[in-house]
Amino acid sequence: MKSISPKNLLIIIAMLLAVLVSASIIIYTGWKTDHIQWLWAVGAFVFSFITSILMLLFVNTLVLKKINQLLATVKYFRSQSAQPSTNIEYSGVEIDNLNLEILAWADDRKNEIERLKKLEIYRKEYLGNVSHELKTPIFNIQGYVLTLLDGGLEDPTINRNYLMHAEKNVDRMITIIDDLEAISQLETGELQLEPERFDIAALAKDVIDAQEMKATEKGIILTLPEEVKPTFVFADRFRIRQVLVNLIVNSIKYGKEYGETQIRFYDKGDTISIEIADNGIGISEEHITRLFERFYRVDKSRSREQGGTGLGLAIVKHIIEAHNQTIKVTSTENVGTVFSFTLKKG
Repeated sequence: MKSISPKNLLIIIAMLLAVLVSASIIIYTGWKTDHIQWLWAVGAFVFSFITSILMLLFVNTLVLKKINQLLATVKYFRSQSAQPSTNIEYSGVEIDNLNLEILAWADDRKNEIERLKKLEIYRKEYLGNVSHELKTPIFNIQGYVLTLLDGGLEDPTINRNYLMHAEKNVDRMITIIDDLEAISQLETGELQLEPERFDIAALAKDVIDAQEMKATEKGIILTLPEEVKPTFVFADRFRIRQVLVNLIVNSIKYGKEYGETQIRFYDKGDTISIEIADNGIGISEEHITRLFERFYRVDKSRSREQGGTGLGLAIVKHIIEAHNQTIKVTSTENVGTVFSFTLKKG
């Protein structure tokens, strides 16, 4: 059943009050059918109806004022939310609008609580991961130093070797800290990009040449399209080099022995799409959504053996997003993985 509008409800209540008042006057004065008695009845009805309308309008105005104040307050607090979850279609009835706003606000708060719970879980995982990543090299360094202090320093067969291992772990700690600092600066906007026009194909060739030895050790071939043409983009050259290095090194680490990694370029109108595709071990679907999280590893033991910090892909994502562009990944287990990102055409 369709609800009665406040205006119609107001008229109905006023008419009922007028009828009651008129009937009371007639009953009080005694029922007569003469002309004067009817005039009294009609006059009483009209007077009561008008009086009731005015009185109800006054009360309704006060109520509506309070409702509108509440509605404005709820709207204001909802507008402070980063992303209100519900788009409201107003009905034109103030009390219904207020109800819709309150329900939407409650929905926003519920979503906000869920988001905060997820962030809390992520924070705990993140702190645990940072602690673990730093603890491993620290314990290693401690072990080497204690061995040297316990007499190993005078043993020429181990002293230099242990010092070199300690230095390697110090370098690992520095790499982790540098990566964490880079991510923090990218997230807070402290790290200012220095965009310029450059040839992304030439940059990719430089990165391939630099990683050729590492790829050769595993029998992996790094390839660019034959006779690739200059492909100009407008971006931070140094940061995009970081992106290419991270993605190509990842493809070497997790590629199949004697496999191949291809770097491809596609013109998308205003942007250039860059793909790094390999025929490696691939990534299962359950890991895809978390792949760009800090310290997230698909294979924890293998990743640490390879020497990664678990921050590379997180840095890649932040660099691309700092350019107001996107990065995507598609993968099939035992078939390969394709990372693709866009850059503004130069």
